[in-house]
Amino acid sequence: MSKLQKRGGAGGLTAADDGDRVRMSMLSTLWVFLSVNYLFCDILSGMEQASVAGYLAGSLNGIEVTQSFLLAAGISLEIPFLMIVLSRVLGFRANKAANIAAASLMIVYQAGSFFVGSSSLHYIFFSAVEIAGNLAILLYAISWKRPGNASAQSDQQSQTTETQRHRG
Repeated sequence: MSKLQKRGGAGGLTAADDGDRVRMSMLSTLWVFLSVNYLFCDILSGMEQASVAGYLAGSLNGIEVTQSFLLAAGISLEIPFLMIVLSRVLGFRANKAANIAAASLMIVYQAGSFFVGSSSLHYIFFSAVEIAGNLAILLYAISWKRPGNASAQSDQQSQTTETQRHRG
C-alpha cells in the first residue's frame, strides 16, 4: 500500500495529518512574523545617523562592511525565509529538527549581536521580540509529538480495555 493510499487517497487527511498541517502552518506563520521583524529592525537601523555614517565609512561598530560580511548577513537572513517554506513541506522528523536547529541558531545569533557595538532602543525592542519568537518556535517544535504514536497508544488502550471486558 502506498503512502498516498494509507492517507486516505489523493485528498483525504487523517486526524494525525490534519494536526500536523496545523502545526506546520503555525510554525511557518511564526517564521513570517520573525522575518518581518528582522527586516524592519534592519530598515530602522539603517535610518540611524551613526549607521548611515558607518555605511559611508565602510565600517559598522568596528566591523568592516565587506562582501564577506554582507554574504554572512544575507545567509543569516535567509534562514528564517527558508524556514517559512520548509515548515510547510518537510515531513515530521525533518521539520521538527529543522525548526529546533534554526530557532536555536537564530537565538544564539540574536543574543550574540548584543556583544557587538552598542544597541539602540529600537534594536533592543526588536531583539527581545525576535528572541521570544524564536523561543516560541523552539518550544513548539520540541513539544511536537509524532501523531501516529498518540493514536497507536489510544488504539492499544482501547484494545486492552476491550480484552479485559471480554475476560471479565
